[in-house]
Amino acid sequence: MALISVNPATGEILREFRAWSADDVQKVVEKVHAAWREWRSVELTERSRLMSRLASTIRAQRDELSHIITLEMGKPVTEARAEVEKCATACDYSAEHSAGFLSPEAIESDASKSYVRFDPLGVILAVMPWNFPFWQVFRFAAPAMMSGNAVLLKHASNTSWCSLSIEGLFVQAGFPENVFRSILAGPALVPDVIRSRSVSGVTLTGSSAAGAAIGEVAGRSMKKSVMELGGSDPFIVLVDADLDLAAEQATLSRTLNCGQSCIAAKRFIVESSVADGFLERFIERMHARGVGDPLSESTQMGPMARRDLRDQLHGQVEESERKGARVVLGGKLVEGPGAFYPPTVLTGVEAGMPAFDQELFGPVASVIVAGSEDEALDLANHTSFGLGASLWTRDVGRAENLAGRLEAGSVFINGMVKSDPRLPFGGIKESGHGRELSVYGFREFVNIKTVWVR
Repeated sequence: MALISVNPATGEILREFRAWSADDVQKVVEKVHAAWREWRSVELTERSRLMSRLASTIRAQRDELSHIITLEMGKPVTEARAEVEKCATACDYSAEHSAGFLSPEAIESDASKSYVRFDPLGVILAVMPWNFPFWQVFRFAAPAMMSGNAVLLKHASNTSWCSLSIEGLFVQAGFPENVFRSILAGPALVPDVIRSRSVSGVTLTGSSAAGAAIGEVAGRSMKKSVMELGGSDPFIVLVDADLDLAAEQATLSRTLNCGQSCIAAKRFIVESSVADGFLERFIERMHARGVGDPLSESTQMGPMARRDLRDQLHGQVEESERKGARVVLGGKLVEGPGAFYPPTVLTGVEAGMPAFDQELFGPVASVIVAGSEDEALDLANHTSFGLGASLWTRDVGRAENLAGRLEAGSVFINGMVKSDPRLPFGGIKESGHGRELSVYGFREFVNIKTVWVR
């Protein structure tokens, strides 16, 4: 069996990798566990030095790494470069702030001295997706490794080249052997890795279905888990919004990475009195979005990552249309060998349609009209997901009050939802649990240990 990397812009096979056996995987698991026993005792200053060197190593290879990302999963090379730089930034942030996040905290009690330590848990399995093949890994790995954990990466099968490239960066930066390793295997071996006595936790970025399956194994094994899952983020346009700004950011949010982002806006909920004005501006900008060769510097949107994913998305559009939604832009399969899908806008979307109920992981926008502010918030919360949400209004004070009513892990006011190393990232409901990034991400995979001294 082989893991095959395919260029989604051309259908060309880029590379084939031998899939590891269960014995191959277990041998690496044991090597990583042995390496962790040494790594956990390395001084924080030395870990910080290595993490800073890793940031420099990433930046020195920015163009090469960006090219690999674009070839293997199809995002425009300009976006790939930004992703690589963001990884380096996360490494710098982790190196700079780890001492403050991980230093013991004194707490008064009946002891002569009592405090809390933050000790590493051990080997953490990271099951990562293809859509941001570098960033998803580094946003977890940088804090986890600064906390003294070792990492096993099980990347998506279609981004094995990216997976091995990431492992190579840790080696080049001088990290000890085996503290970060990639596993080239299919998903069937993941449960056994989680159950291994040498693994202490698991983090997954992926679909809600994958999260439920892996979460069940982790729960039965009494292993800590962090789940960053799907989303159907609402983009709420209120009556006093700047419609030009909202339409511009709506287009970017729905087409960045060809719409293949868990935190991309997907349901555009607009108050009725400004619905026509917003829709006109939105369609115009979506129509103008440049689709083409992702290696071209001028391309704004490349192909989807795989043809099967494109076909699945198109099926969701067609079913929504059968149930009464109207396709006012796009919605047609693109002929040719690649996995291209055009920017698409649906109107008349209601609950009960895939375009409302499900995550549309591609450049398809669902426009929903609300009769009032209260109805807009009710529609926003009428979902099994709870990852991100954005509010668009000139009344920032009112928006901050409304933010408390939105069922989401983050709310952005007059800005596109995004991840930032300084801010906690994660969701609620079927969008997962736990947090990545910031001090909260640092402390997910540590033993918060009380020490009491008489």
